[in-house]
Amino acid sequence: MPDLSKEAAIYVKGLDLSFDGSTSVLLDVNLNVAEGEFVSLVGPSGCGKTTLLNLCAGLVKHTGAGSITVAGAAPHEGNEQVGYMLARDSLLPWRTALENAAFGAQVRGVPAAKSIARAKSMLAEVGLADYEKALPKALSHGMRQRTALARTFAMDASLLLMDEPFGALDAQTKLQLEDLLLRLCEQHRHSVLFVTHDLAEAVAVSDRVIVMSSRPGRIIADVPIDLPRPRSIRELQKSPHFHELYATLWSHLESGWTHHEG
Repeated sequence: MPDLSKEAAIYVKGLDLSFDGSTSVLLDVNLNVAEGEFVSLVGPSGCGKTTLLNLCAGLVKHTGAGSITVAGAAPHEGNEQVGYMLARDSLLPWRTALENAAFGAQVRGVPAAKSIARAKSMLAEVGLADYEKALPKALSHGMRQRTALARTFAMDASLLLMDEPFGALDAQTKLQLEDLLLRLCEQHRHSVLFVTHDLAEAVAVSDRVIVMSSRPGRIIADVPIDLPRPRSIRELQKSPHFHELYATLWSHLESGWTHHEG
């Protein structure tokens, strides 16, 4: 039998986490993200979704029971195989779109010429080839998030951790960027662990959706998303199976809340 902890992009087994030694934040979490797989985490606010991302990124130290490996090794800060994208674009206001898109790779020691070349390519892929010299103040919210997306992909990490990257966008821009993310992931074959509160978004972009309970965060469902790829976000709205999957996730979320309240 293969050693999944070595082969998986993320492998979590029996993981418990408490920050104060008595109150559980995460409880007996088991999670496997295969190479090239897109997995979303959904659950009530405060259930530990972002904490789980931070554990994978090495930003939170795991000191409790269980184990976690990322790309076959213990998580650690600065892991070049991991890229992290947040809801805020965090662009540097004095840098152009091109300079911002290259920044993550440069911080990791990629030579200037190579990082700029990567950034140029990714800005073109996200539809911002004509805005390389624009400062963030000249970009719309959606364009800023496209730049942040380009920066994340330009880091050339094999695993992407994404914490509600489109959560602050208007509905139309959000749909556009979800389509863009689908296309980029299909082209570049990254492994992705994606946090969202939007069940429709989770169904649209994922291979699997993991449902977490209220704190302490436990995994209460692992739902395969058997929709064909490539996908179009707009076309999915017309699919009865898309809405069936949405209803399934909602049912699991409700059961998680009911169980917690009981």
